[in-house]
Amino acid sequence: MKQLKRRARTFKLGDRVFVTEGLDYHLFSDIYHRAMTATWPQFFGAAFLTFIAVNVFYALLYASGEAPIANAPSGLSIQLFYFSIETLSTVGYGDMHPQTNFGHVVASAEIFTGMVFIAMMTGMIFARFSKPQARLVFTSSPVITLHEGRPTLMVRVANARHNLITDAHAKLWMTRAEVSPEGAPMRRFHELKLQRSENPLFALSWTLFHPLDEESPLFGLSEADLEKVGMTFIVSISGHDTSFAQEVRARNTYGFADVRWNHKYLDILRTDEDGVVHVNHRVFHDVVPDGRSAPHPNSQISTSVTR
Repeated sequence: MKQLKRRARTFKLGDRVFVTEGLDYHLFSDIYHRAMTATWPQFFGAAFLTFIAVNVFYALLYASGEAPIANAPSGLSIQLFYFSIETLSTVGYGDMHPQTNFGHVVASAEIFTGMVFIAMMTGMIFARFSKPQARLVFTSSPVITLHEGRPTLMVRVANARHNLITDAHAKLWMTRAEVSPEGAPMRRFHELKLQRSENPLFALSWTLFHPLDEESPLFGLSEADLEKVGMTFIVSISGHDTSFAQEVRARNTYGFADVRWNHKYLDILRTDEDGVVHVNHRVFHDVVPDGRSAPHPNSQISTSVTR
């Protein structure tokens, strides 16, 4: 059995970098996933290079025959490359055509290749366009400040399309390094309970609140403790997009360094004299000190933000 190429792959989760090793990998192992997750420039760039490579291959194949194409120079020439493009795309201008059995066989194979290539490109482009995506903007920094008299972790999210996402659900998770009773190191996920995890009509902005009370996994931990265990926060939001009539999902991750202690968000909503509500997304990511002194590294979260 042919040995598949094995290589390390790097990805990020929050501000932490992970490297996976030992997985079997080759170019066509998951080509559909690669096509769906690539950026548009990467997608069309790869499609263009594939198109050129296929036509060069068939041009060389035509050149290996004895004058297989009428009105084309003998041997390898740019005309054979152009003829390959016409055949692959099924255009057929008519000035050049196969005139030998070898030419007809190669042209038939190339026509089949072109039909498959066009069908695949059509399907993947349609899938990329039809894939529902929520244009949600997550704030660059979670904040910890007082809310309703309690220290609270906050994350702000905005709907950039300003359409309606109905029955929106939000979840906030925390992952950190822990040690099992047997002494084995592991990373565990803890769900952080939100004051309001559902939003019937998510159209503008939504701030998620997690009180740092006795029920919170963060209660009693100091800022230094959170940094030591490599704390990462994961926010996920799902809902029904009324524009697509489909379920959409979005997520974002934050590392410990992203959290702003004793800060609050600038208000992005303003109502003018005519009662019109203005949403200022230019300050969506801006935070300001809440007027309280920063917590001491050894102070606990439950008391670091005072009244």
